[in-house]
Amino acid sequence: MWEYSDKVREHFLNPKNVGEIEDASAVGEVGSMACGDALKLFLKLDENERITDVKFKTFGCASAIASSSALTEMLKGKTLVEAEKITNQDIVDFLGGLPKEKMHCSVMGQEALEKAIACYRGTPVEEKEGEVVCECFGVTDVEIKKALSQHQLKAVEDVTNYIKAGGGCGKCHEQIEALIQEYGAPAPVEKTAPRKLSNIQKIKLIEETLEREVKPALKKDSGDIELVDVDGNRVQVKLKGTCASCKSANVTLKDFVEKKLREFVVPDLVVEEVQE
Repeated sequence: MWEYSDKVREHFLNPKNVGEIEDASAVGEVGSMACGDALKLFLKLDENERITDVKFKTFGCASAIASSSALTEMLKGKTLVEAEKITNQDIVDFLGGLPKEKMHCSVMGQEALEKAIACYRGTPVEEKEGEVVCECFGVTDVEIKKALSQHQLKAVEDVTNYIKAGGGCGKCHEQIEALIQEYGAPAPVEKTAPRKLSNIQKIKLIEETLEREVKPALKKDSGDIELVDVDGNRVQVKLKGTCASCKSANVTLKDFVEKKLREFVVPDLVVEEVQE
């Protein structure tokens, strides 16, 4: 069972501004009864393009009703310029949150507002762009790309929660996944805990790393390095050949030797030079 905030319950049980405005300045309608959610938004504006009245009629779940009611309360008294800045996240925040499975209800409110503003300004609402991906709910690839970009979605389930695509028969899941791979938020890089090594394992890895990664580079300049001791994460080494008298020996130890050992052994090793 989903957890609803007190504000959601309030706007579901006692929705505000339900009804129609007969002489509305603008009307925005989204969704359909077949999809399970539908919203019709009515706006009345004065000569200064300030919203003096707003009402709605909706068909849907508790979250759809609450989101629609909240939107109308948010719109009262705002100018059209102020109103068009309202996003679905603003609706969610006003309600004190929505279950992730119901985020599409707030998106529906934002879309209805966008259509109402387009209606008022006489801007023709174009047919949906792109290719229909989800046949069940008529969602196109353009709409999915927009949702991926705006909400940083990472999984098919997230897309369904926001715009319902993929929530029907499931045949479009493969196409949605392909769009996520191309346009979705990058998957978080999992941070792995530093591996725990016994002292013998650590010494062995240090020796292997010195032989494979460090010594060949030093020998090119007639230098060399010798492992003297390992005490916890302190690695004591002795520079030989030209490295022993090089003025940049400390830079070599820190920026090259220590860096390589931290990369291939453990990230908190400290390299120290043992002087004769």
